[in-house]
Amino acid sequence: MKLSPGDIVEIETDAGFSYVQVTHNHVSYPEVVRVLPGQHNARPELALLAKAPSGFSAMFPLGGALEQGRISGRKVGNYAIPDADKAFPTFRMPVRDRQGQVVYWWLWDGEGLRLESEAGEANDTLPMREVMPLDGFMARLS
Repeated sequence: MKLSPGDIVEIETDAGFSYVQVTHNHVSYPEVVRVLPGQHNARPELALLAKAPSGFSAMFPLGGALEQGRISGRKVGNYAIPDADKAFPTFRMPVRDRQGQVVYWWLWDGEGLRLESEAGEANDTLPMREVMPLDGFMARLS
């Protein structure tokens, strides 16, 4: 299933419905999505939900997971992406020493990498540069 930026997908979870919005497509990765807040027993007003702050962002093959039946959900609309989420998110990737300690971070903005040698709290909030596995994605939704 081809999803485009702005598309909102309703996903069935054990706790109710979760909603994600596709923010970006990248030629080398699956969709970049932002998770919209809350678990819902019924479909909320999507225009309002689309304006809400993101719970988290991730690279996740949402269209493929829907098409293959790996998750139960459906596209329910297309809404403007909030200004705070229009830029491609910066993803982080740790480089570790032999003891497993992070020596520095590579930060990726969808085009280029930059080195970040200072471990700072700001890096802790960035999503990891990985294609999130299905189990991890669904666990974070719940």
